[in-house]
Amino acid sequence: MNKTIKPGSRSGIIRVPASKSWAHRMLITAALSENNSRIYCDGISKDIAATAACLNALGAKIELPSIEKTETRPESGKEVSKKNPVIKIEPIKSNVLSCDHSSEKQTGLGVAGFCDLYCGESGSTLRFMIPVVGVLGVSAVFHMEGRLSERPLGTLTEELIRHGMCIEQKGTLLYCSGKLGPGEFIIPGNISSQYISGLLMALPLASGKSSLTVTGKVESGDYIEMTERAVKDAGAIFDKNNNTYIIAGNQKYAVKEELTVEKDWSSAAFPLCMGAFSEEGITVYGLNPESGQGDKEIIRILKNFGAEIITDLNGPETGKDGGVTVKKGSLKGQIIDASGIPDLVPVISAVASGAEGETRIIHAERLRFKESDRLMTTSSMLKSLGADIEETEDGLIIRGKKTLSGGTTDSFNDHRIAMSAAVAAGICTKEVTVLGAECTDKSFPGFWDNFA
Repeated sequence: MNKTIKPGSRSGIIRVPASKSWAHRMLITAALSENNSRIYCDGISKDIAATAACLNALGAKIELPSIEKTETRPESGKEVSKKNPVIKIEPIKSNVLSCDHSSEKQTGLGVAGFCDLYCGESGSTLRFMIPVVGVLGVSAVFHMEGRLSERPLGTLTEELIRHGMCIEQKGTLLYCSGKLGPGEFIIPGNISSQYISGLLMALPLASGKSSLTVTGKVESGDYIEMTERAVKDAGAIFDKNNNTYIIAGNQKYAVKEELTVEKDWSSAAFPLCMGAFSEEGITVYGLNPESGQGDKEIIRILKNFGAEIITDLNGPETGKDGGVTVKKGSLKGQIIDASGIPDLVPVISAVASGAEGETRIIHAERLRFKESDRLMTTSSMLKSLGADIEETEDGLIIRGKKTLSGGTTDSFNDHRIAMSAAVAAGICTKEVTVLGAECTDKSFPGFWDNFA
């Protein structure tokens, strides 16, 4: 699907989907729990659906929301489908793992029946679920789409193999078997926080005590803290001494019967950044101002650019509801260390393209291994719309302009590139056409309806 966008700024009030980062963690701990649960999750992205499908293949019964009714949006008068936001979860039974072993697959691991786990393009699903299937002792084959099979796994899989698993990649398939045992795990902190999160969720279920040491500089530490909280909320315990976790084995998860996934600051970044080009501004409701999500940093970044930020906790719909409004200000370039907020780089680059002076984004080398090489694709997308931008080894340099020309740009099948192009349209003088615009459903279902 291609999407053509009229040029110029937007204004309005919207709500964004639930945090997929939180949803992954809640789904996994709930599926590994001893009790049934219900999760309130307003918006099911493709990544969340992928994690649910993998857990169902392992024997959980996860019922995703279905369309329940239509409602009329007050701001537009338009009727839209409204989904019941409740996910119902019956956990995996430890004594009956109901994988389909109907087809036998011959691999270097030997002849065995493997569960088929379809990850789509979700790196979180893959990296979280590999240790989980190991600790459950399940033979599984992960099916990877897009660039997922090219993204780094070696440091994680080497540790898992060292502790009893057999792992072999053949193209877009990753075969895993063997039982993940307890022991001493060592993971560098500067490759992917998802390696650490996957182990933190799996090791409490191991057969004995484990230690997990994170070495070097820890990047995206907010996501690790999110996992720590999810594991503790599910009833598991661990001790942490500096960057070493001591995790008792043979624990059992017992999540609360009712859970709520908070709104997604990563998704909110796109309409909030649109507001930086808007005299009237854009308001996003439903955000948790005390959230532990790292991408809440977008507020500080926009403020440093010079945008006007208004926070109102008394939302019009549910009382204390986290309303944040961003309006146009006198935007100035800045230096941004992206080591802890890599997912924000495409959209803050769009804002930088309309900020006076030069913006330098540094320490963003990990972006070359996302759904696309995001340093290259961010640069290519913005150049195609008329921006003055160049890549560096670890980041981007953007020299801002008052307006961009517009034109046609590829999404590179990357949801964050497509949505960032919509942000850049706010200062374009001609229409913007985004090729492959449907990729936004990976993280922000209904993005284009909200944009309209």
